[in-house]
Amino acid sequence: MKFNDNQPIFIQIADYIGEMILRRELQTNQQVPSVRDLAVKLEVNPNTVMRAIERLQIAGIIYNKRGMGNFVADGAFEKIMEERKHKLIKEVLPGIFEEMHLLGITESELIRYYQSCNKKMNNTID
Repeated sequence: MKFNDNQPIFIQIADYIGEMILRRELQTNQQVPSVRDLAVKLEVNPNTVMRAIERLQIAGIIYNKRGMGNFVADGAFEKIMEERKHKLIKEVLPGIFEEMHLLGITESELIRYYQSCNKKMNNTID
């Protein structure tokens, strides 16, 4: 995983775990990789991973079974999906639409590009 400078690393790690849930790599009630394993894999301090885990616990995305580790909570997929959609619509798309307006990109051009990208993504999934 490559980290960017725009956001704290622990938030990026929390997002990474969220993406694992969205991609169905982690299912409801499935154990999340341990703090130690994630720290080694991501080459970060275990305390940084722990902050990400705490963030996800507070959000109700994962829960802890004492002595056993952390697990994906019921409804985690839906919570993450809703949060990501909200962020995309409220924070990302307005800037993209403004840039499109400045560049004179039409809705039909956007739709064609979206369909082209969507085909490529579906081909890589299959």
